Amino acid sequence: MPTTFESAARGSVLRLTGTFEVYSKGLKKIKPLDFAQLEMESELTVRNAYIFRQPEQTPTTINPETPMDAKAPAHQAAARPSGRAWLLKLLPDNIGGPLIGLALLLVVFSFSSEFFFTLRNGLNILDQVTVLGILAIGMTAVIVIGGIDLSVGSVLAFSMMMLGWLYQDQGLALGLAIPIAIATGMLAGLVSGLLITYARLPAFIATLTMMSVARGLANILTEGRQIVGYPEWFTSLATVRHFGFLSATVGLFLVMLGVAWVFLRFRAGGRNLYAIGGSPEVARLSGIKVRAITLWVYAISGALAGIAAVTMAARLDSSQPSAGLTLELDAIAAVVIGGASLSGGVGSVGGTLVGVLIIGVLRNGLNLLGVSPFIQQVVIGVVIALAVTIDTLRRRSNSAH
Repeated sequence: MPTTFESAARGSVLRLTGTFEVYSKGLKKIKPLDFAQLEMESELTVRNAYIFRQPEQTPTTINPETPMDAKAPAHQAAARPSGRAWLLKLLPDNIGGPLIGLALLLVVFSFSSEFFFTLRNGLNILDQVTVLGILAIGMTAVIVIGGIDLSVGSVLAFSMMMLGWLYQDQGLALGLAIPIAIATGMLAGLVSGLLITYARLPAFIATLTMMSVARGLANILTEGRQIVGYPEWFTSLATVRHFGFLSATVGLFLVMLGVAWVFLRFRAGGRNLYAIGGSPEVARLSGIKVRAITLWVYAISGALAGIAAVTMAARLDSSQPSAGLTLELDAIAAVVIGGASLSGGVGSVGGTLVGVLIIGVLRNGLNLLGVSPFIQQVVIGVVIALAVTIDTLRRRSNSAH
């Protein structure tokens, strides 16, 4: 039992540093909590809980992308880890492992095809991964809070068909149809969030439901037919490269990536997502609005699916109800390959970018080698299995320590 005792009335705010444990009014231990993982000096709004300070603990600087339960106590941190534990900690906890994998792929395909390691092909890869990358940004936030979103591919198709239906069938100006299409995706994500936070459905079931509903609505809008033909100014967003290398859609993806990186790594709101993924109950006790944040994470994921839909429509010069098939799995794969944990609390935008590039390079390189798309899916599935296995072994290693 900790030796220093602090209690506070409900609603009061404490300025805390170091390591603490949170107990309920009945002195039942809820979960160890190191507030340095959220912020070196964190304000805690007390919610009917006692706060016990751990004796003789020195605050340490901890990466906010590290799960709450992934750090060993101070006396164990000083011990030399085994070779396997060191390797497992190195690969998933940062983007070092995925970067090594990406570098190996680049080397292998460079020697396998003379057309691979060229500027033109590199720009093609960037163009090809833009849609997946936008979806993966939203999926990163969802997985960080310990959720899953199986609906983004279908929501993309629904938003894409909404765009074409409004523009061609209803005669609405494209400048108005675009924000409505994005709002459609956001609304779909909001419904998923409501099912999870208020109806208490598991994220898997709620988003699986939305996946079916959105795909059906995408086909209902135009009775299953595709819509072809957008204005040249719209398609040029994906086809014209400014400064000789950067299309507007790739530029948009990079800007969104930067904004997401800053938010998750440096903003208190981003650290709240890691806190929720580490332990929703402890996050709630520390004053974080878990339900509201979860709701908006799914809404933003849906909005990003809407933006991805607009991007794909510009690239294809059409809207297709079959668009986005299996993209939800690719987005999850990119996030997991990038070092995120499906159990929540771990993940980074940088790792997701590397994961997206790994999938893009794999597909591009295998296409250049004439490999069947079906075999490509098998290869990507094996890569996902390896990434999840490494994550599972890492978490077991952390638990053992």
